[in-house]
Amino acid sequence: MPVGRKKPVIGFAGMTHLGLNSAVAVTDLGFEVIGFSETDAETTGLRRGDLPIMEPDLPEMLAANPDRLHFTSSPSDLTRADIVYISVDVPTDDEGQSDLTRIRAILDRIVPVLGSEALLVILCQVPPGFTRALDFPKERLYYQVETLVFGRAIERARHPERYIVGCADAAEPLPGKYRALLEAFDCPILPMRYESAELAKISINCCLVASLSTANTLAELCEKIGADWSEIVPALKLDRRIGQYSYLTPGLGLSGGNLERDLATVIRFAEANGTDGGVVEAWISNSKWRKDWPYRIYRDLVRPMLPGRPRVAILGLAYKENTHSLKNAPSLVLLDGLGGEADIKVFDPVVGRDALPGLDHAASALEACADADVLFLTTPWPAFREIEVSALKAAMRGRAVIDPYGLIDNDTARAAGFAHFMLGRPLGEG
Repeated sequence: MPVGRKKPVIGFAGMTHLGLNSAVAVTDLGFEVIGFSETDAETTGLRRGDLPIMEPDLPEMLAANPDRLHFTSSPSDLTRADIVYISVDVPTDDEGQSDLTRIRAILDRIVPVLGSEALLVILCQVPPGFTRALDFPKERLYYQVETLVFGRAIERARHPERYIVGCADAAEPLPGKYRALLEAFDCPILPMRYESAELAKISINCCLVASLSTANTLAELCEKIGADWSEIVPALKLDRRIGQYSYLTPGLGLSGGNLERDLATVIRFAEANGTDGGVVEAWISNSKWRKDWPYRIYRDLVRPMLPGRPRVAILGLAYKENTHSLKNAPSLVLLDGLGGEADIKVFDPVVGRDALPGLDHAASALEACADADVLFLTTPWPAFREIEVSALKAAMRGRAVIDPYGLIDNDTARAAGFAHFMLGRPLGEG
């Protein structure tokens, strides 16, 4: 900011996962922020510091900036904001389609109170064509690609690698107050037309899915032919056409909601416009197949060795570490596969009984493992990496660990007599 120029006041409408982390990150850069929540109860809780979500570093960063972030449930408080972001999460259904009801509802409440020069920025993920169709002066309307990644939301919001900004006319310079805000994050700014920005987010996720699907497909081949995916990855990272930052870690298919939503969006647009979306359908099929890996290992290789009704421990219910979300979680697929054929005890550091009330929840990882014949580690929580193999050996009755992410050291587990199954490693070495 030039010396003497006052920083713009920033509003965020929607204190969801996206809105709250974004608001706190902007506050941390010295901007005054107005955080609008749709309910009085949530506003009261936020003022007390009761966070409705969990994210690493979020409580600490919020506590470090007590005077610049004001929570409110009154839309009129946003009148004095220079820039207002629409920042509600966009839920997806089982078909990967976005439910835009909440975005439209909050727009109906917020737009009438905006100042005559205020900028409106759509931060939510929306399908191509959404932003231009809004009834709002286009010279004050922008779409900004969000950077939300569950479990890394603060890190991504505070240190974005770039900003992608959709505009009515990308040739026109951004307004000074908007540019001042974005430049404070010290990253490249890429203005483009609305539709390009909306499709850019989907394009990024499609490239991510291609990397994930490549890793999953070839890691499975490794399991069958005696190759080791961990030995292949360094060769790919050194290839300049792929690069060291490619996501090449095999996993249990696509989880969460965003990637599957974008794939479903591309298929719908391809069908509507007569283009070929076959490769995207193949990615979805590959994801569903890979998500079933823990249960197939259990069914084909472990269960035949167990007499009677087995006892099963599952560590990790969230779809990935550092989040409470169960959206499309591999653990749910595993639970469906096991059905009523085993006695199951589960533990997750965050997901508790309220989220899955029908399960037997343990108070700790080792308590879940007590007398278990088989252990599944279905979420790579950092705490699970610290579990001692000797403690598992003492707690468990059986000696089978299905550990797709390799949280337990393979050599130590095998030395202790465990059959240890990992993604991308020859199954015969388990």
